[in-house]
Amino acid sequence: MTSQTTTPRAPATDQRWTLGLASVGSFLVILDLLAVSTALPTLRTALNATIATLDWTINAYTITFAVLLMTAAALGDRWGRRRVYAGGLLLFTGASVACALAPNAAVLIGARAVQGVGAAVTMATALALINAAFPPERRGWAMGVFGAATGAASTLGPVLGGVLTQLLSWPAIFWINVPVGLAAAVGVLLRVRDGQDRTAAPLDLPGLLLGGAAVLALVWGVIRAATDGWADRTVIGALVLGVLLLGALLLREQRTKHPMIPLRVFTDRAFTSGVVGIFLQSASLTAIVFFTAQFLQNGQHDGPLEAGLHLLPLGLVPLLLAPRTGAHTDRVGTRPMIVIGLTLQTVGTAILAVLAGPDLPYAVLGAAVAVVATGVTFAVPALTKSVVGSVQPADIGTASGLFSTVRQVGAAFGVAASSAAFTAAGGYGNVAAGYRAAMIVAVAAVGIAVVTTPSRRSATARRSRPGR
Repeated sequence: MTSQTTTPRAPATDQRWTLGLASVGSFLVILDLLAVSTALPTLRTALNATIATLDWTINAYTITFAVLLMTAAALGDRWGRRRVYAGGLLLFTGASVACALAPNAAVLIGARAVQGVGAAVTMATALALINAAFPPERRGWAMGVFGAATGAASTLGPVLGGVLTQLLSWPAIFWINVPVGLAAAVGVLLRVRDGQDRTAAPLDLPGLLLGGAAVLALVWGVIRAATDGWADRTVIGALVLGVLLLGALLLREQRTKHPMIPLRVFTDRAFTSGVVGIFLQSASLTAIVFFTAQFLQNGQHDGPLEAGLHLLPLGLVPLLLAPRTGAHTDRVGTRPMIVIGLTLQTVGTAILAVLAGPDLPYAVLGAAVAVVATGVTFAVPALTKSVVGSVQPADIGTASGLFSTVRQVGAAFGVAASSAAFTAAGGYGNVAAGYRAAMIVAVAAVGIAVVTTPSRRSATARRSRPGR
């Protein structure tokens, strides 16, 4: 039997501190996921390494980040999310120092892997802290603010990486995390409460190991597929192993008394379709960001910094609109916002696919990117609320960790699938054709997501609706 200690809902002042500090940590996590990409040529020279080797400064971070999200959520449920979140920030900050001081590529890759561990702990518990602090009728607004912060980080990452590398040096990308991370960790310990039903159930260690191994195999497989193709035997083997491990995890969770992932959450249609929706939405968006940056640089001859600036609508639109769209989700419900958002993302991506060419005016490309960003701003807070709002309070940590894990796996899948299409259509020999093919894959992913949205609210969401 599970014993729980119930903590009262946080008052409004504590809610604001929780939202602000959780958003700061998550901003750093997403920023560092992308900022290194524009510094790779400089890193190659400074560390005397190949670009292929330095790609692992991104892959090492991505893999540990995705693999450990569920473990971090489980630990937060048992040890207290506030303390675990602060610990994740401190680990992330310490690893950032190691990255900045790295004398060679091997040390940098190792430090980035540790940084990914801190990122997983930070992101999983940040989302859980916010969801526990805010009542269901205010979660849409909170997710909108949180989404604005992470959305801005997604776009500012490549820009800031280019600026810091060009004006200062590549270690500045990591040094900037140190004062912000330390201040946020101290702030969390002083101003944030757990606001949760902490579980005393024993840790499902076999479940954690199976789940982590499954995610590792799947993420490894899709990362390899981006370079070696989907027909590569190593890729096929990794993906098959991942599926088999997922099957073993499901069998384990059905039979154990204290499962890591209570399978009852998948009986709610809003939860399940929300999880599928964020996987496909994330796959599409990541493909758009990755290949639009490539198209701008290799198809329209932008420099790295200019390309980053041309992608600013992806960050500015969520920053301006997300709190409003999140609050609107609280008023009208998740399904209309998800449908509108995913439809807008589909339309914007389709424009990019149809009109891609060397002479595509930036006014058109920028407008299409802004439509995509508007769609993301509508859809993501609503998808988050659809998943987390469908579960009981005791399952919020699990739902938050699963949501974040699926989102990261979807991002890796999106890059791999669109890379295959890009290469098949001409690759860097015909960038416009390759970009068009990649955007067709992105359109297909988000188009499927439109029809997987919930057709009804979950029972939990209906019970929590004001006035009911």
